[in-house]
Amino acid sequence: MKSHFKQIVIVILSIFLLSCSSDDSASKTAVISPVPVTPPKTEIPTTPISGTVKYLALGDSYTIGQSVCETCRFPEQLKSSLKTIYPQTDFSLKVIARTGWTTANLISAINNENLDADYDLVTLLIGVNNQYQQMDFSVYQKEFPQLLSKAIQLAKGDKKNVIVVSIPDYAYTPFASGYSSSKRAQISNEIDLYNTFAENTCISKGVSFISITDITRQSNSNLIASDGLHPSETAYKLFVDRMIPQAKMILQD
Repeated sequence: MKSHFKQIVIVILSIFLLSCSSDDSASKTAVISPVPVTPPKTEIPTTPISGTVKYLALGDSYTIGQSVCETCRFPEQLKSSLKTIYPQTDFSLKVIARTGWTTANLISAINNENLDADYDLVTLLIGVNNQYQQMDFSVYQKEFPQLLSKAIQLAKGDKKNVIVVSIPDYAYTPFASGYSSSKRAQISNEIDLYNTFAENTCISKGVSFISITDITRQSNSNLIASDGLHPSETAYKLFVDRMIPQAKMILQD
């Protein structure tokens, strides 16, 4: 009888110990996390390009580089960066832009130039003066698509050769510091409205849209030119950093 009782006790203890061991093992397993794997960055291969690349920059004060040196404006910085990547290539740049230009002004200027439709790269940044002059938004809705179509035409008729850059937000500049908070908010909301329309238009036409507006919404005096309104050379460099990958894809295609 005692022997039988001992056997029962041994069986119960064994079951209890196995259960504890299993729970402990499960607990240890639960706290072990897999080592995170960072996917490698996708680099766009750089294949030498021979000959000449023609670049056309269309816009307003943000393209002409108001209050910064000629080589500081973003089209010149973009050209310089591409020249560094493709040292054997000759790059030519034509800028059609002027401070204060609206979409209508830019359309008129392009038409007066009688340009050849042989540009390898075209950038377009326009609209802030439509907003600043409080023009009816319907004007931009009508004229921006016209400008985009013109840009595509000038880019050898290839939509892949065009880059549209978003409109910076001047509500965050010292120029606008005297405005009320509600006025600054209104500016930002309207800039968003313009940019959303431009981006959606680009998506519908298969054109690249690069957003740089968030850069101009940073509280950093180094990003503002001496006039307290326009982007600085440093800000334009940040614009170009975002544009370079797409510009490389265009030239490598």
